[in-house]
Amino acid sequence: MDCKDAARLLEPYLDGELDRDEARALEAHVDRCAECRAALEALGRLRHAVRSEAPHYPAPDALRERIRQASLPQTSVLRRPRRVPAWWRLAAACFVAFIAGGVVTWVARPPASDQLSRDLFASHWRALAATSPVDVVSSDRHTVRPWFAGKLPQAPLVHDFADQGFPLVGGRIDYAGGERVPVLVYRHDKHLIDVYVMKDDASTRRAAHREGYSLVWTKLDAQPAAVVSDLDAQELARFSALLDGAR
Repeated sequence: MDCKDAARLLEPYLDGELDRDEARALEAHVDRCAECRAALEALGRLRHAVRSEAPHYPAPDALRERIRQASLPQTSVLRRPRRVPAWWRLAAACFVAFIAGGVVTWVARPPASDQLSRDLFASHWRALAATSPVDVVSSDRHTVRPWFAGKLPQAPLVHDFADQGFPLVGGRIDYAGGERVPVLVYRHDKHLIDVYVMKDDASTRRAAHREGYSLVWTKLDAQPAAVVSDLDAQELARFSALLDGAR
């Protein structure tokens, strides 16, 4: 993959629209190309800023009522002796559609926390669809942590919870919110568990559920960590407690 191809895929990647092979090819290119990595991180920061800092304005009641009235059958107009020209009706319909679209954009735009949840779910689903969900395959924490150390400013704490039924599978580096994040991968029976070790404070983050998968927030060595899996609620809570107690 060259820089031209990578530039075309940056936005679809952040939207979770790439399949696993395309995503991994882009990630491999970004890891070795400083220019494309900077572009991806800048795009992620821009999207985060727009969602979190741009003002959100609820539609005024008067505007809502005008849009509702405009969408109703124009019986009063039809009773008038003078026929309304077709071009005027078309222009009015376009104007109403434009206003309604703007209202939806401002009112329905998801907050930054929802976008991060989408990124994390998309990353987990890409991993499930891949030939391998990890870049470094090892159950030895002394192998996995040094692998991260050469690729990230700070390697995460790595533990193997095999004795508790959650063996370490390995790790990979993925992107969430425009940031490169370490992902620790575990298994429980046939369930894959992704642990995303984040830099930002997660005190305002909320759990999320989509299509049978859950996202919960916990701590790993005082760092915020997002856990994504299709484990049932009880097992997911037990695993999260293991992470929170790891030192």
